[in-house]
Amino acid sequence: MTTRPKTSLALSDSDRSTLLAWGSQSDGALAQRSRIVLACAEGLSNKDVAARLGVSPATVGKWRDRFVARGLDGLADAPRPGRPRSVDRQEAERLIAAALGTAERGGAVPSTHSLARSLGLSQSTVSRIWRELQDAPSASPAPPAEVPLVTDDDLLPRELLSDRVYERLRRSIVDGELTAGERLIESEIARRLGTSQAPAREAIKRLVHEGLVRYLPHRGSYVAEISEEQAREVRDVRVLLEEYAARGAAVRIQPPMLDHLGEDVEAMRRAAGRGDIGGFRDADMAFHRHVCAACGNGFLLRVWRMIEPSLWGLHVLGDPRYSGDWAAMADHHATLVAALSHGDPDEAGRLFAAHARGESTRT
Repeated sequence: MTTRPKTSLALSDSDRSTLLAWGSQSDGALAQRSRIVLACAEGLSNKDVAARLGVSPATVGKWRDRFVARGLDGLADAPRPGRPRSVDRQEAERLIAAALGTAERGGAVPSTHSLARSLGLSQSTVSRIWRELQDAPSASPAPPAEVPLVTDDDLLPRELLSDRVYERLRRSIVDGELTAGERLIESEIARRLGTSQAPAREAIKRLVHEGLVRYLPHRGSYVAEISEEQAREVRDVRVLLEEYAARGAAVRIQPPMLDHLGEDVEAMRRAAGRGDIGGFRDADMAFHRHVCAACGNGFLLRVWRMIEPSLWGLHVLGDPRYSGDWAAMADHHATLVAALSHGDPDEAGRLFAAHARGESTRT
């Protein structure tokens, strides 16, 4: 019986750096597939790779062949058949608000049944969101004493309710009216602002993603507490890692990785344009992770991934409390990409170290 020869596989420096970045993640399908390809690139057989990673030889063969045929794009999942995933609460509000605006202008309006079908939500959920947007009170009831939210004017315009609740909570945290360690209770926030609990829940989820709120399972959501001493220590480590990574990347980086970094910068610009601080921080973190990957030192990337939770939680990277120009912050990252492309390790190291210390636009 003849054995089918395994497909030959070779990695460019850029592909290897990207696969190392993906494979360093603790879990997830993409991380596993990246580890498969990296092991195959060592010249191991499908059987040996399967034994090392605890998967079947058929799985190894599948992802080896996909990578050979399509490169990094081959490791992504193909679109699944069937009904599309339903939209989230925020997107549902946007679409229903648009329908409500059409109705107010005398235009034709879809039924809640047809909206529910197109959004992938229940009709009762669509009806509830519609009522909240239509009947949002012009003045909210007096706040309970235990919920120190902003009290400048209690008008709640008919906009996306979760956006309005998010803006109120975020301003209260940044201004210090909601103090570190204080618990955020959905029902109290909803009563204070005259909405259902759903907008409050969505707003808190956004703040958790931004790092301004911390969620503790079975205990609730609390305004994040930041240790300035810990933040300083983590920032010092970041400066060392960023300078080392930039110096290495400046002499090794290839056009595909420069393209990846450019895409990260564009993602920051888009997030800044729509006021999505959590999305900006995601793109910012990806940018610096990719620089570590481009350095060519796989252990550095593992160290970076170990400290990422501290960088995020202590606001050492992409401080969500920043009150300056987020678009300018994104533009500054473009200058860092240009420094890497010039291939001067001394200049790249200097700029990245200054950036990490906060001597330029802080992020």
